[in-house]
Amino acid sequence: MEQLGAQVWVVPGGRIPFGGTAPEPEFTSFDQLCVLNTTESAADLTLCFYYEDTEPVGPYRFVVHARRIRHVRVNDLIDPEAVRLDRPYGCVLRSPVPVVVQFLRQDTRLPGTVALTGTMAHPIA
Repeated sequence: MEQLGAQVWVVPGGRIPFGGTAPEPEFTSFDQLCVLNTTESAADLTLCFYYEDTEPVGPYRFVVHARRIRHVRVNDLIDPEAVRLDRPYGCVLRSPVPVVVQFLRQDTRLPGTVALTGTMAHPIA
């Protein structure tokens, strides 16, 4: 199968919304990375998070198996430490094989509203 994507991806505008007004857990506010691996090899991914006022944190690790997708909620990343809620961050994802990365955010802070937005992460050649 054709290899699609890049080995390094950047999300500069992350910020996990804190709090919500909709029923949990299905309507918890979150940031999420959606990763597509079209290669014949597993992608052992690493993530590093950057903040405005502290040193970078990482690596966070997860696997996307060959010819599969994986959705990873940033809220669920806790090792080496929990990703900080309601604080601006940027992250860099690295993969040994080309992958495609999309960034999603669900924001349920406004009463009666579930806002879901998505954008492609930025690939680094």
